[in-house]
Amino acid sequence: MTGGANPEAVKVVVRCRPLNSKEKADGRAQIVDMDTKSGQVSLRNPAADSSEAPKTFTFDAAYDANCTQEQIYEQSAKPIVNSCMQGYNGTLLDRGLRGSVQQGTIFAYGQTGTGKSHTMTGQPGEQAGIIPRSFAHIFEGVEGSSDTQWMVRASFLEIYNEEVRA
Repeated sequence: MTGGANPEAVKVVVRCRPLNSKEKADGRAQIVDMDTKSGQVSLRNPAADSSEAPKTFTFDAAYDANCTQEQIYEQSAKPIVNSCMQGYNGTLLDRGLRGSVQQGTIFAYGQTGTGKSHTMTGQPGEQAGIIPRSFAHIFEGVEGSSDTQWMVRASFLEIYNEEVRA
């Protein structure tokens, strides 16, 4: 992961999923190149002339199709959870609360079929996403501390086609 060591700063990361079996069967080509070291994403227009330069975007981190759920959690989400457990607001996108409330927000955004649900929830086991990994991490920390009183509250909100689903 690229970017600074400050886990309290807003970070924007991008993940590119591999082509699925239907896309491969349709003969579609991968048009996104990820440079995981620099956090750069290059997007090629498949209908353009080959001499046309790709559009390049830079993020705090870029994860290619070969990254694992664990890598994304360890490098991008775990620092936010750790900040919250240490008493800091660990926010990616938020208004920031003051006082004794510690808050962490992880926001997934993108087109339908781009892998948001897979990244956030995943499947049990090795494919567990950010949400179940965060819960496990938090409750391991709570169970391991004897001198701190904890209150854990979580919420999940999905906006789909401009409608809120809770």
